Amino acid sequence: MTETATGGLGFDTASLSPLHWIAFGLAAITGVLHLWLGVQFVTSPVGISFLLAGVGFFAGAALVAVDYRRRLVYAVGVPFTAVQIVAWYLVNAPDFSPLGYLDKAVQVAFIVVLVVLYRREG
Repeated sequence: MTETATGGLGFDTASLSPLHWIAFGLAAITGVLHLWLGVQFVTSPVGISFLLAGVGFFAGAALVAVDYRRRLVYAVGVPFTAVQIVAWYLVNAPDFSPLGYLDKAVQVAFIVVLVVLYRREG
């Protein structure tokens, strides 16, 4: 983990590759979608699960940004994201929306990027 001159945590952008930035973008897209859906359905358990998922995507990105156990974050991110895909299918089948398809395409790409990052840092 990187520390700033004042002793606090800082972003370690020097160690971030273009692939990391792609992962941040993908995590932000799906994270924002989940937070937006969570706010729409906040009074239901499904809404709470959307909020938690959205926070999870941003928390993982933050951990990577400060260089905190990146390889572990990638390893946890793969099943975390895969569960989102399976849950979406189980909850929505057979009524899938274009926005849902877009989010799942982003999540599949995110999983691929996480696997590549995991392998590179191994």
